[in-house]
Amino acid sequence: MSTSATGRLAARGLTLAYEDRTVVAELDLEVPDGEVTVVVGPNACGKSTTLRALGRLLRPRAGAVLLDGEDLAHIPTRTIAQSLGLLPQSPVAPEAITVSDLVARGRQPHQRWWQQWSQEDERAVTEAMERTDVTALSERPVDELSGGQRQRVWLAMALAQQTDLLLLDEPTTYLDIAHQVEVLDLVRQLAAPTAEGTRGRTVVMVLHDLNQAARYADHLVAMKDGRVVARGRPDQIVDAALVREVFGLEAVVVPCPVTGDPLVVPGAPWQPQSPPQTSSQPQTPAQQRADPASPAQGTFEPSTRK
Repeated sequence: MSTSATGRLAARGLTLAYEDRTVVAELDLEVPDGEVTVVVGPNACGKSTTLRALGRLLRPRAGAVLLDGEDLAHIPTRTIAQSLGLLPQSPVAPEAITVSDLVARGRQPHQRWWQQWSQEDERAVTEAMERTDVTALSERPVDELSGGQRQRVWLAMALAQQTDLLLLDEPTTYLDIAHQVEVLDLVRQLAAPTAEGTRGRTVVMVLHDLNQAARYADHLVAMKDGRVVARGRPDQIVDAALVREVFGLEAVVVPCPVTGDPLVVPGAPWQPQSPPQTSSQPQTPAQQRADPASPAQGTFEPSTRK
């Protein structure tokens, strides 16, 4: 289960550890240019650790992360920041900083000592705040915002950096379902080619929701115990066997009725199997609630809908 995708960002023989505990061992990874790569896997499998190494927040114990073929460890920090943006899982804002000031910090890699702020900086910040719907919050302190609002502000800062490569560690954390979809739709837009035919941004993000990953990823990487179990297009690798191997979960994988992407439907082993109904018409939810002998709601059964 692999592809031969290549790109500007790659890992070669990457081993990552915290003190004496190895988290990722001898990992090879190619990040396709101009696509959305999503890394999935159970808790503590090494996906966020891998993302930190790709952003040079964690020094490899062995191996290397390559940017344009050069070891990331040998590239000046400013040069990296002009090409690669990273939104970590739990960023911390300076005390009392306002939304507009935090988003503006995304422009620091592009500034020089003789020109601290430019019209291009202003335009980039304004556009980033508009795309993440935080313009109305511009003068509010970040520490007074809700978790979802803060997450969108941090994403705005990453967008203001205007890098070709964007690393996002669980960007939907703290967001309700509507804002999750908005953020992921925005990520898809960032990776889309422009009207002039220019390639879109390259995005690597970690997600916990396998169905969201399958829907939004061009390239999916499934990890377990610090190693890559499968990689490729979601429709090529996501099946019941993969879900069982990676997550230890029995599930049925069906096409999404909206997009056609793989849709993982977990079983419900805690629910007793009900006897088949004798009526030719299935009971409505209201009838089930009124009839104590009817099957419990949520029982995992094949749909009778045509």
